Amino acid sequence: MSTERVYVARLEGLAVFGPDGERIGKIRDLVAGLRVDASPPRVLGLVVELATRRRIFVPMLRVTAIDPGAVTLATGSVSLRGFQVRPNETLVIGQMLDARVRLRASGEEAVVVDAAIEPTRTRDWIVGRLAVRTRRSRLTRRGQVHVVSWTSVEGLSLTDRQGTAGLLSVLETMRPADVAAALAQLPRKRQYEVVDSLDDERLADVFEELSESDQRALLAHLSAERAADILEAMSPDDAADLLGELPDVESDRLLALMEPAESAPVRRLLRYEAFTAGGLMTPEPIVLRPDATVAEALAHVRNPDIVPALASMVFVCRPPTQTPTGRYLGCAHTQRLLREAPFALVAGVIDNELGRLGPNAPLSEITRFFAAYNLVAAPVVDDEDHLLGAVGVDDLLDHMLPPDWRDHLHDEPSPNGAHPAESAEKPETSDA
Repeated sequence: MSTERVYVARLEGLAVFGPDGERIGKIRDLVAGLRVDASPPRVLGLVVELATRRRIFVPMLRVTAIDPGAVTLATGSVSLRGFQVRPNETLVIGQMLDARVRLRASGEEAVVVDAAIEPTRTRDWIVGRLAVRTRRSRLTRRGQVHVVSWTSVEGLSLTDRQGTAGLLSVLETMRPADVAAALAQLPRKRQYEVVDSLDDERLADVFEELSESDQRALLAHLSAERAADILEAMSPDDAADLLGELPDVESDRLLALMEPAESAPVRRLLRYEAFTAGGLMTPEPIVLRPDATVAEALAHVRNPDIVPALASMVFVCRPPTQTPTGRYLGCAHTQRLLREAPFALVAGVIDNELGRLGPNAPLSEITRFFAAYNLVAAPVVDDEDHLLGAVGVDDLLDHMLPPDWRDHLHDEPSPNGAHPAESAEKPETSDA
């Protein structure tokens, strides 16, 4: 049995030993984490049966060797808590084997007779291949067994095997960008079910990470009232980007349904061309009066709702501090604030020599500005020295990348280093 590829059917009943040779139990199954997309699932650990017949979970990272006669762990200390399968998990032997699948290339129906786990470069194990038996033909009693890659079959992903409730329990643990990528992989009907089940704040976070085409499609599914609520919960710059893609009649209707306080900054952003500093900026950077202390500034920076790029600096202005502000005085870099006494005034540490961007500055000028001064955020100031907002490097990259970059966010190399699109191969035939 090679440790580069291990067929799980051979593991059942295999003895499990600690590092000093003490017997812990025997393998009864393997646990894999189901994924929303077609990527191979990660093997999370082993289900080990103790001498008392109690079944426990042992994380895969504890495994140091898989040999033909035994599995060795890095430690003999294991949790004795009884094992239970979670909603986003599956038992490889107990639930995956004998499952009915369909071969993507030919459309043939098949049954999984074995599964191969393979190590990755990150020390994880994945279910990389499946041994499947196709339906028997008129000429043979038994169908032929083929070894195919995980991505060559359909019917085993999370969306294939679980309802919306189980899918939501998985999505709750994921970052908005990952939820958006997963959502884009779902059939439109299942997308609607998920969208209808998410609360407004969570859905707004996900909407900010969706591609423009998916945003428009899902926004059209929502009622006008809920669509307006989602736009209110989004950051103004992302809401403006989305509304800018809609017909004027629809955009005006949604703006009219939003609360005036929420729609006002969005309306200001819509005045600017999309690929200018005014079109890229957020009107909600951290703005402080000159008599604010360093401690106050750092308290604002620690706000978890502030994205990292905008938390890199605070902007000091005369009142009012809502954009468009009073006279812009300068900025204070967070790294500089960390070196100052908490009671010091931010007015004493501001950088008033750093240039500023005009609201009509084109993308090329913004890019050069960021590169020249090694910035992740930059102020946008009008001709009368009013701070209008700030451009973050995340928004800059969003507009520099191809329009469909979000659709390829999770295109990853396969375990052998090849891109998924380049790793298609002919099925292997096995006598197993």
